[in-house]
Amino acid sequence: MRGRIILAAMLLAGTALTVGCDKVQQAAGGSSSAPVTETAYPERVYWGDTHLHTANSVDAFGFGNRLGPEEALRFAQGEEVTSSTGVKAKLARPLDFLVITDHAEGMGSTMALYNAPRIMIRDPQVLRWYDMMHAGPDESVKAMGEILQARANGTLPAQFRDPKASAERTHNVWNSYLDTVERYNKPGAFTAFMGFEYTLMQGGNNLHRNVIFRDGKDKVAQVDPIDPTNELTPDKLWDYMDAYKAKTGGQVLAIPHNSNVSNGMMFMMTDGAGKPMTAAWARRRAAHEPVVEITQIKGDSEAHPFLSPNDEFAGFGTAGWDIGNLMLTKSKTTSMFASEYVREALKRGLLLEQQLGENPYKFGLIGSTDSHTSLATGDEDNFFGKHPGVEPAGRRAMLPQSLGKALGRVGWQYLAGGYAGVWAKANTRAAIWDALSRREVYATTGPRMVVRFFGGWDFKDGDLGGDWVKAGYTRGVPMGGSLNAGKTGAPSFIVSALKDPDGANLDRVQVVKGWVDKAGTLHEKIFDVVWSDMDKRKVLGGKVAPVGDTVDLATATYKNAIGAPTLATVWTDPEFDRSVRAFYYLRVLEIPTPSWPAYDAVRYKIKLGPDVRVKAQERAYSSPIWYTPTA
Repeated sequence: MRGRIILAAMLLAGTALTVGCDKVQQAAGGSSSAPVTETAYPERVYWGDTHLHTANSVDAFGFGNRLGPEEALRFAQGEEVTSSTGVKAKLARPLDFLVITDHAEGMGSTMALYNAPRIMIRDPQVLRWYDMMHAGPDESVKAMGEILQARANGTLPAQFRDPKASAERTHNVWNSYLDTVERYNKPGAFTAFMGFEYTLMQGGNNLHRNVIFRDGKDKVAQVDPIDPTNELTPDKLWDYMDAYKAKTGGQVLAIPHNSNVSNGMMFMMTDGAGKPMTAAWARRRAAHEPVVEITQIKGDSEAHPFLSPNDEFAGFGTAGWDIGNLMLTKSKTTSMFASEYVREALKRGLLLEQQLGENPYKFGLIGSTDSHTSLATGDEDNFFGKHPGVEPAGRRAMLPQSLGKALGRVGWQYLAGGYAGVWAKANTRAAIWDALSRREVYATTGPRMVVRFFGGWDFKDGDLGGDWVKAGYTRGVPMGGSLNAGKTGAPSFIVSALKDPDGANLDRVQVVKGWVDKAGTLHEKIFDVVWSDMDKRKVLGGKVAPVGDTVDLATATYKNAIGAPTLATVWTDPEFDRSVRAFYYLRVLEIPTPSWPAYDAVRYKIKLGPDVRVKAQERAYSSPIWYTPTA
């Protein structure tokens, strides 16, 4: 087994030497385009953040963010910047791409309010918020919390709801932003995408989408972001996307995020308005939203122990986020969970496809930050918080950090990650966007593990001794793909995971399988398919023995004395039924490592509460591979 692991690592590291035999030239898109060599199929993974807010976002500025798109792009490319609170900030490793997704509604509005002459403000409530914003960081955060609460309750003052003034301001801020993004787009070296957040939010229930354009300013400047303030369903966004494509010939996709705080509204069995779902509606959602954000600062949406009681690793990042919706305007009940967690949505998609012939939830999986600091930090030892009010300092892990009511959630319940891993043919807008569109992507909670997953009908152990990446593409499908019936036997999968070069060893790789039987009952099962020290760590009671723990909380360190640098195998489903629909995705687990509050405790010499998460097993989630039986 150990020989196979070492061989797989060598092959994975050498992929770029064997894959790129056929080369084509592709323009990267936008005015800064240049011909970039594109490989026949993806050679390497590109790392990025598809969800970042700058001072142009209404809440980010209100929380104290004074960094604009330019600082965000410089930081993502590896430059040192000074944060809004005066702290020097730099990534240990630059990203390959970035999407700045400032909120469409009120774009630039709090910045405009802050910079306005006080004498010009007539509304007493707006004047109160103006004075609070100028009183200092703490008061500014309080003011922003009240503004967000008023939006959730539909009680914003008229000054915030002037459509003409808002449209003019949005147009100006948007076009300045497009100019900045175009300047920083460097085809082949760093990709800067144009996008925005469509912050759909029914009464505080999170139904947000990030909108990402494939194109450059020549096309994107022909439209302005669409404001979702008065909308209840995503249909108007899809209309906007269709109109953009018809008008410009360009392409655009949307990524739902934070399903864990939608109070059961993100992945319903009905359409967005609560009516019976139709095949046309299901097909439309899948076409516009090919990817879902499964993990980010505001918790992890993979699985909940209530839904998956037999999954010992379910519940990562759920603490504090399973008590209510985003704004805590309404408490959550367990009956809402099934419509909030991604694994259950994937299963529901199979059932809807069985009933309607279309799967609205056939999506790939990514992670991103949702940082409101302009700093795309996903590492536990370099976490700059959700917003400038909780940048590195003192007891932030113990402070209340609810977005609405000042109760329920505290600092440590926020996660440091995540990031999006994209298997693309080049570092260009076109290649990375196309990979998102075809779902050849995966999520991590921050670490940069290299994960590959292929499904086919004739993969064998011996394939790992050859050019298995080429075999994966020529004889099967990669993550995000679909396997159709027509072959005999059960599907087999090439599974490979390589540790983050600067991070922790790997504990195990699991295949998560979901299926719907002929009676319409949903099922799931977790298979441990390869793990470190397989000769010593036995399976007891159906569970692999724990990997161990080397974390030293006194110094916030760990040792790679346990685990494995790489894990690989070829796995065949032992319970395959050709007659039922199914999906398979990978969950890759690291050995335990310190969480960001543990680093804070050592750095600032503070004592944490007994419930604080001080260590965790960081993880990656691949996009699924689906199996569809013959009609």
